[in-house]
Amino acid sequence: MRIHVVVRSLIAVLVLLAAGVAAAAPAGRLIELTGNDQMKYNLATITAKPGETLHVQIKSVGTIPKAAMGHNFVLLAKGTDPKAFTTAAANAYATGYIPPEFKAKVLASTTLVGPGETADVTFKAPTAPGTYTFLCSFPGHFLAGMKGTLVVK
Repeated sequence: MRIHVVVRSLIAVLVLLAAGVAAAAPAGRLIELTGNDQMKYNLATITAKPGETLHVQIKSVGTIPKAAMGHNFVLLAKGTDPKAFTTAAANAYATGYIPPEFKAKVLASTTLVGPGETADVTFKAPTAPGTYTFLCSFPGHFLAGMKGTLVVK
């Protein structure tokens, strides 16, 4: 009888541990994105299935302080003009370089990261197949080439 109680207790502990591990793991497929001091991402293209859950984690691998070289990930809705978005973003320091007038055009975004920092966002890829622009909205970074595409197919 005593062994039976011990076995039940062990099963209960294992179930709780498994539940804790599942809760701690990010939902969706992990996309590891880095930003560097040359204002480039390590990935230029991300592919996804329509409606697929993605977990983007961006890490700054540079050494220049965040105030001068912050990086983020911003996914824009199809048809959004990235040049107009980043022009407006240059004046949007108070909102993390996400211009309020374009907020409805942002499908997903992270906060800014500096050297060694990471930020995450989990979202569902659009259900409409196509190409969607992602970019860094920190002033000057998009024009320097810190951009990519999410291809949904």
